[in-house]
Amino acid sequence: MPQRGALSFPQLSLESIEDLSPPGGGFLRLVRKRYRVHYPDGSQSDPFVYDAVDRAALDAVVIAAHFSDDAGVRRVFLRSALRPPLTLRAARPSPLADEVCDGALWELPAGLVEPSEQTATGVTEAARRELHEELGFDVPLAALRALGPSTFPAPGFVAERHFFFEVAVLPDTRGEPALDGSALERFGAVVDVPLLDALGMCRSGAIEDAKTELALRRLAERLA
Repeated sequence: MPQRGALSFPQLSLESIEDLSPPGGGFLRLVRKRYRVHYPDGSQSDPFVYDAVDRAALDAVVIAAHFSDDAGVRRVFLRSALRPPLTLRAARPSPLADEVCDGALWELPAGLVEPSEQTATGVTEAARRELHEELGFDVPLAALRALGPSTFPAPGFVAERHFFFEVAVLPDTRGEPALDGSALERFGAVVDVPLLDALGMCRSGAIEDAKTELALRRLAERLA
């Protein structure tokens, strides 16, 4: 088992015993496997079934595009996003009595890394493409800088990695976003807000997207 920084991870390992995944699938594919855990003392668990989801374009990029305005205030671009899975919460009890789940989020631009982009350079190319599609900025590849290491946003059910980037842009060069043809992206709003205000929106809950908050905090740390 590899080391996790200065921490020594327990000597646990997973054994895949049987693939029970149903055939077919659309954008997402259900992966159902029977596993066994092997423990440090040589014992092992009883077999158990675990469900996960997979997709061809598994990983994603997240881009913090920013600029300094005439007053010297650092501003960052956000985009409205409509997320259908959130509406599944609408009919369920919630610990938050006033929770509203209409699918609406404010996010940093983000998008999937295509199967043909599964290299270090390809991931940066994906960030460049998504920046143009979602915000309308066309920047050279070298302008995009990695913003810390990648992370697993939901490892309990999907192996997706998020790759973070930041890029300084000139707001006057922003064109009309190319978009990707999705019905969910039409009439989406693009706004720029002071970075400190965006962080305040994270603290207040106005920004609920975890990848966006992480990228904003990393950006503020880098620019400090």
